[in-house]
Amino acid sequence: MIRLAIVVLASLMATSALAAVKPCEELKAEIEAKIQARGVTSYTLEIVPNSEAKDPNMVVGSCDGGTKKIIYQKNDK
Repeated sequence: MIRLAIVVLASLMATSALAAVKPCEELKAEIEAKIQARGVTSYTLEIVPNSEAKDPNMVVGSCDGGTKKIIYQKNDK
């Protein structure tokens, strides 16, 4: 009985971990809403593979199970 409870608990934890993977477009939209709420008007958000994310200071999010990054760049006027 204890083994069954452990298996069920482990299954539930694994399922919740899989549900935590967020699609890039959804995360980008959330980040965009936060940026616009702060009054920033001139910026660029770009979804790139991990290999293209050279500057860690520009990374504002990770998505698709950690395979891609969302890069933020403020555009100067």
